[in-house]
Amino acid sequence: MEGKKILQWQLALRSEAQQLDELCFLTAQSMTSLRTSDHFQIVKLLGEGSYGKVMLAVHRKRGTPMALKFFPRKSTSLASFLREYHLSLSFCTHPSLTRALGIFYSTPSYYVFAQQAGLYGDLYNVIVSESGVEEECVQRVMAQLSGAVTHLHSLGFVHRDIKPENIFLCDSACRWVKLGDFGLARTIGTRVRGVWYDSPFCTPEVEPVKALEQENERRQVSGDPEPVEPLWMTVEPSVDSWALGVLVYCLLTSCFPWEESTRDAPGFRRYREWFDREAELDGVSCSRGRPSDGEEKSQEEKEEDNRGNPLPSQFKGFSLLVLALFKELLHPQPKQRGSPEEILSYLGGPWLKETEVEEQRKAAEAEKEARNISRRGGVEEEVAREGRAER
Repeated sequence: MEGKKILQWQLALRSEAQQLDELCFLTAQSMTSLRTSDHFQIVKLLGEGSYGKVMLAVHRKRGTPMALKFFPRKSTSLASFLREYHLSLSFCTHPSLTRALGIFYSTPSYYVFAQQAGLYGDLYNVIVSESGVEEECVQRVMAQLSGAVTHLHSLGFVHRDIKPENIFLCDSACRWVKLGDFGLARTIGTRVRGVWYDSPFCTPEVEPVKALEQENERRQVSGDPEPVEPLWMTVEPSVDSWALGVLVYCLLTSCFPWEESTRDAPGFRRYREWFDREAELDGVSCSRGRPSDGEEKSQEEKEEDNRGNPLPSQFKGFSLLVLALFKELLHPQPKQRGSPEEILSYLGGPWLKETEVEEQRKAAEAEKEARNISRRGGVEEEVAREGRAER
């Protein structure tokens, strides 16, 4: 029965991928050539990068504000342009995914399509230096992204480029955010050439690619014309889970947990050593009859484990709750990494240590007050009984 469900899921994913390819094929023949200024009033530049640029514009006839995404024709294939356009138009139906608006055309220099505009900038703009984003706001953002990425995965696509610059704001308080920029999105199971880049968002499983690229550089310097064979990797949803974990850290602290996710990077090495030791302690706890995976350890048991396994310095400001979330999303082994949907299980509680301590203090005060009320009630009842007896 389980095998049948897996087969049905695989067929559904293949169907979505085929539908996307068919949409690209059908519209490749009907690309319209337009002059942008004839139909849109350009307001300002919203963003710019290696992909091209995004301009805020107003449709001259409708008066509708929208974002126009320009892709240089010299460096963009028609197929990749149409793939991103149709993925955004036909599959990004979740309210926290940026959706295309059904307008696409070409100019002599660009391919262009219109999409929903994030009028309040991107998430990078709200990260306050040295303090990050308010904890409540971070949880609000992550709740929305959890649903958006889970929806994308359910359709068989992996975003592969989650970062603050690709999360757009529909209001200044982050009550509504949208994940955008689907240029690197691929179907689950697709084989892609491994690419290393120096960033905390690059997953540790890509580290072998770094060694290959360094070897190729060495060969070029030595005059060896034969490059090393590239490393091909399978696109998996765990890539997005890792990025979401790094994003949580970035929003809460305005910093990154490490410069890059390799064993040579001191920050990541300390985290990996702590993580591996945690796994050992969990195994010992189970063998002693303590709660198994899926059962909650007591506060005393968690603190006992931490005494034998000090936290890396960059994680000491976090609560036990968000540390558990980091262990899910930032698992070094991709097959054991938690899914974006699991973020929902960690909402509502404190994510920062100072918040956790404050909540514990308030809980202790409330408990003390409850005992006092109970004690006063008992005394009053005793006095009342004595009064009745005297009468």
